[in-house]
Formats: sequence, C-alpha cells, structure tokens
Amino acid sequence: MASALPPEPVGVRVRAPAKINLALCVGPPRQDGYHPLATVYQAVSLYDEVHAAWAEPDEYTVTVSGEGADLVPTDETNLALRAARLLARTYGEGDSLGAGLSIKKSIPVAGGLAGGSANGAAALLACAVLWDLDVGLEELTVLAAQLGSDVPFALLGGTALGSGRGEQVVPVLARGGYHWVLAFGHHGLSTPAVYRRHDQMGARKAGGAAAGKLSQEMAGQARAPEVPPALMNALRVGDPSAVGAALVNDLQPAALDLQPRLRQVLEAGVEYGALGALVSGSGPTCAFLAASEAAAVDLSVALSADGQCRAVRRATGPVTGARVIG
Repeated sequence: MASALPPEPVGVRVRAPAKINLALCVGPPRQDGYHPLATVYQAVSLYDEVHAAWAEPDEYTVTVSGEGADLVPTDETNLALRAARLLARTYGEGDSLGAGLSIKKSIPVAGGLAGGSANGAAALLACAVLWDLDVGLEELTVLAAQLGSDVPFALLGGTALGSGRGEQVVPVLARGGYHWVLAFGHHGLSTPAVYRRHDQMGARKAGGAAAGKLSQEMAGQARAPEVPPALMNALRVGDPSAVGAALVNDLQPAALDLQPRLRQVLEAGVEYGALGALVSGSGPTCAFLAASEAAAVDLSVALSADGQCRAVRRATGPVTGARVIG
C-alpha cells in the first residue's frame, strides 16, 4: 500500500485570475522610462493559486509547480516573495514574520496574461490573512501598485479601466459575460523587449532615431492615450460582436515583429469564426472572443487541430480578482 503524502502545512490558499487587455493604448515613454497607458482589463477564468504558511521569523521561501514552473524564479526577484516581504515591512513587525509560499501555476509564464502579477496579488492577500493584519483592499492595492503595473487589477478583477502605467484602476460598467479562447505561444515574450521594439518601430515610422528622440522630448506635451469609445459603449450594452470589433492593442505590431508566427494564429482564429482577435498584452498569447460557449468549443477544437500554437484553453470573463479559497 502506497504511503500517504505528507499533509500541507496549515495556511491560507488564494487564487488570482489571468487578465486580457481588451484595449491597450500606449503613449510615448515618460522621463522615468514608463509608457503612459490607457487600457481595459478583463479578468478571466484561468487561475494561479498561492498557498501561504507560517515560517520562521524573517524567513521567506517559495516553490513553484504547474505550467512553466521551471521558468519562474524562486529567488528574491519572485514577485510573490517580494509581495510578502513588502507587506511585512509595511504593516507587520517585519522581522517577526515569515512565510513559506507555494505557487501552483496554470497561467503561462511571459504570456501576456499577467501570471506573475496574479502571484503577487495572491501573495499579498494570503499573507495578510495568514498574519491576521489589520489591512483592507485599499491598503493592499497601494502596495500592489509598488510591485507592478498589473498587480492592482489582479486584486480587483472584473472589467476595469487602467491608466498611468496601468496601476491606476477603476471598475467600468460591463454587462454580460464573454467567452474567450486563449492560444498559448511556443515561446514567451519579454515585456521590456516588446516595449523596446514598439519604440523602435515608432521611431522608424517617424523618420529615424532623431525623430524618435524628438518624440521622447515631446512626450510630456503629447496627448494622453485614450481607450476607444466604441469599446466602452460595447461593454456598456453587453454586445459581444461590437466588443470583438473594437479590440485593440498598440503593442501587437511589435509582438508580431518579434514572433511573426503569431500573425498566422490570429488569422486562423478569425477564419474559424472568432468575433475578434488580438495579442493579449505584450504577448505571445492570442485571445479570441467567441459568440457563445458552443462557438468557443468549436473554435478551440479548430485551433488545436490547426497546430500553430502550443496549447489552447477556454475561459470566461469577467471574474472576480484574488480570493481566499481555503
């Protein structure tokens, strides 16, 4: 008779969702190097889980399993570890707290779906509950913004408008539910690399490096990026066809330039009946909006058979943000 697995240490388990950018409008880089963004986030039913258990004072460890686990750092650069330490320094007696974190991944690494941000948000919530800290969602959101642009949204979930560098998040009125098909790329894409290519392509279009430098100098005077009104109206009335037609991502040309194969994936999804298609965030995941659950099933089967992507998953949105599940 096989021996039973050792019980998991008593602790707190939190799951946090992936996100899709229904719109990602990018302005010229600011003096601090960040790009001003206007984006519409939607949280979808693809989740990472973080389990937090007590550890010795000032001891923080992390283990990772699941999708792309070997690609996730387990040193001090891990976003979940950084979140736990930041929370302890800010709201606890930092040197008396500690946590052992276990991350179970389903969200692809470097896939444009904010899996790392989901881990950071989940760790914030899990450790706040584990340590019984007197801290609410508003305080956690302030900390989340220090960790990364997408972390505040991973706490909030739903459908929301992001501004600043994406960290300033407010809910938006969005009716109905949406059926998504996600096509995972064979190789990840680095977000900084995609932004660099985006800037290079913009400089070439403007007439070369000199024009690119001039555009940076004028960035402070440039008009702030805006989400297309057509998308906001479509979400307000809950019209999937209109939402599909209004999807936009300013980083998509750069992602396609770095991974040309993605263009064929997008074209295939549209040919197989998607209402709309785009690269999610910095990519390489391609997101396809389907008209119904049945249409999403058909589309996922067709894309899987097509063989141009590593894996295909169905998801629905919007869903809630980080939540305690055990």
